[in-house]
Amino acid sequence: MKILIVGSGGREHTIAWKLKQNPRVSSIFVAPGNGGTAIDAINIDIKETDFDAIETFIKKTSIDLVVVGPEVPLVQGLVDRLAPIVKVFGPNRKCAQLEGSKAFSKEFMQRHHIPTAAYADFTDALLAKEYLRSCDYPIVIKADGLAAGKGVVIAESKADAIKAIKDMMETRQFGDAGGKVVIEQFLRGEEASLLTFVDRSALIPMVPAQDHKTIFDGDRGPNTGGMGTYSPAPIISPEVMNKVQTNILDRIQKGFHQDGLDFRGVLFIGLMIVSGEPYVLEFNVRFGDPETQSVLMRLESDLLSIIEAVCDDKLSTIDIVWSDDPVVCVVLASGGYPGAFENHKVITGLDKVMNLAFHAGTKLADGIVYTNGGRVLGVAARGKTLEEAINKAYADVEVIDFEGKYFRRDIGQKALHRPS
Repeated sequence: MKILIVGSGGREHTIAWKLKQNPRVSSIFVAPGNGGTAIDAINIDIKETDFDAIETFIKKTSIDLVVVGPEVPLVQGLVDRLAPIVKVFGPNRKCAQLEGSKAFSKEFMQRHHIPTAAYADFTDALLAKEYLRSCDYPIVIKADGLAAGKGVVIAESKADAIKAIKDMMETRQFGDAGGKVVIEQFLRGEEASLLTFVDRSALIPMVPAQDHKTIFDGDRGPNTGGMGTYSPAPIISPEVMNKVQTNILDRIQKGFHQDGLDFRGVLFIGLMIVSGEPYVLEFNVRFGDPETQSVLMRLESDLLSIIEAVCDDKLSTIDIVWSDDPVVCVVLASGGYPGAFENHKVITGLDKVMNLAFHAGTKLADGIVYTNGGRVLGVAARGKTLEEAINKAYADVEVIDFEGKYFRRDIGQKALHRPS
């Protein structure tokens, strides 16, 4: 079987690593890929949004399956384009609005009584500012469209909120994504990530994980694309998971059927746990990054078989098995990220890694791996205990080096020190 993975991040390298374990897979191509996929698969110099070139490559190479990794091609309708010619894993354009428009997703949640923060949305900056007079603070301001995970501001005061509105709607800091904004209630609790496999027959949760979004230790500083994850997430206790199943997952599945949303792929559910009660913060319509690194390392079942079941609407007929062993993933970032940073720094020590280093912002040239992005690597390890997984991951972090290397030193500590 020949597989094409669309994307270039740590998520795509992890998916390639997992799919490669199936002996039925003869070739894995990644478009455009990174330094890690250049080693573990075959990179194709095609941008993830160049639909014409992707379609031509699929036909020329006789690709059997396409896995779409990132959100942008999903929101732009790549699945709709490819579905007539090849088996493709990922939601269509209509379903991808759950990530592509925060207002669309909030309306879906409200319509189907899925617990989420109270909100209002605006296309007029003046009306948005007027609405701020009636708000309690802090409050959350979100650009409606895709903003690479950075279009969210927690405004501590009305002045902060007005600035966020100006940045998004008037100066268009996030481009067209800020043409509409969602203003929502601030929920004070603890976040967790729950990825789910979805087709028309079933919605099956994966093992929960917890991300570390801010750049500095202690959950301080600006948000990033994610500085590390661990799985399982103790905040998702069996009791909380029962509430998630009844109040969120079951209602999502029912809502998909009622709204005619023919979802096939992965639905990422960002949760906020408030005094033991789960609320939905956001939906993503693909594997999360860096959650994928932690979650897929715990998957004992064959990923290819799951993907094929989803594509054929047979998810309800299979059993998915997970390891009980915890996994920790620590992100190595370029100095200055999430602000300005420099690329093309030589990465050393990858040959000394004892566990796994999933590549994200890297490139391979003449046998040398260089930095090529803000988040460079996801160093992941599995252990019999969370503490063992943390120690293994950080041991590998120490042997990898590049100029400006930055990482958080507290990944997993929140779970390790949670009161029993």
